Amino acid sequence: MGKLVINQDKVTASAIQELMKVCPFGALEEKDGKLELNAACKMCKLCVKKGPAGVMEFVEEEVEQIDKSLWNGVAVYVDHVEGDIHPVTYELIGKARELAAKINHPVYAVFLGHNIRGRAKEILHYGVDDVFVYDYEELKDFRIEPYTAAMEDFVNKNKPSTLLVGATTVGRSLAPRVAARFKTGLTADCTILEMKDNTDLVQIRPAFGGNIMAQIVNPNNRPQLATVRYKVMDAPERQAEPTGKITAVEMDRSKLTSNINVLKVTKKVMESSISDAEVIIAVGRGIKAQKDLEMIHELADLLGAQIAVTRPLIEAGWADAKKQIGLSGRTVKPKLIITCGISGAVQFTAGMNNSECIVAINKDPKASIFDVAHYGLVGDIYEIIPQLISEIKDGKQIA
Repeated sequence: MGKLVINQDKVTASAIQELMKVCPFGALEEKDGKLELNAACKMCKLCVKKGPAGVMEFVEEEVEQIDKSLWNGVAVYVDHVEGDIHPVTYELIGKARELAAKINHPVYAVFLGHNIRGRAKEILHYGVDDVFVYDYEELKDFRIEPYTAAMEDFVNKNKPSTLLVGATTVGRSLAPRVAARFKTGLTADCTILEMKDNTDLVQIRPAFGGNIMAQIVNPNNRPQLATVRYKVMDAPERQAEPTGKITAVEMDRSKLTSNINVLKVTKKVMESSISDAEVIIAVGRGIKAQKDLEMIHELADLLGAQIAVTRPLIEAGWADAKKQIGLSGRTVKPKLIITCGISGAVQFTAGMNNSECIVAINKDPKASIFDVAHYGLVGDIYEIIPQLISEIKDGKQIA
């Protein structure tokens, strides 16, 4: 880390004017004859490189380096509801095993709840070295204070180098609290995770509205925390024989107190989700009117598919927000996805590029969607989709 320093003894009226012209963000301003730096500064250092010599200076700050060898292991938070483990947990275990293998670290799972020890055995079928079980009545329902305290206890006792959390409702609440306790970084909604030989986790996610893929590293803090959405990573195959062990953890129960009392739990009615669909028809800006979605519905019915959309159709009120794919919607990984009139912006493709088979229909041969598609059809969806519907119907009649 570093900071910009203004050498006021070298500041002149002409230097102020020159520097204010050099800064593209308007971060330099004059106050009472002095030059000041405001919050608009992006640390681009153009003022140092192109401004008057000696006026602006970039000074590296000395940071006390941590001993990374004291932190060992890649841990996964076990997301569950009453012991029923969310599948994102297994996906993260698969990624944890891959990351840990590169640096020869063990893989841990952290299971918090009540009457869950029997369920913990299932996790051992996925290649975890140790499942740390915090089985307390105070952890029966998710409440942020006791859950954070239990995670803090786990980190303090085991010092994992990396902690992966599913980007579920619970995970999005818990991970920031844990990061704050240890004054470490947290990268949300990662799409790619890589491990350096020095145990630094490279956390990659779309940034600036999806215009770039940012590589984020936390080189001088531990543990390293990242959240990952469901259907982004690949779950390992379940092994017939369990490996590893289960460790029942004892901790100070006084730390599990909470100011929240759970009076009643109302179970949500189960509904189909595009995240679990095996076949999806996704439609975007290429559709001209809401009534034209009828042909999309007809194609979906023939293929036994669910319909998904991009953000513009949500904003137009043509579909439910739960049907949106992308950074601000759902992540999907179906066996087949057919995109209709979708250009392929990163915001969208980040939510579906791990699909087994991607078929793209777009009249623009240079559309970005063709970069991720396995098969591409260049043409107007108003011509191609009716033809697909006709041929599928003919094929069914022949069969």
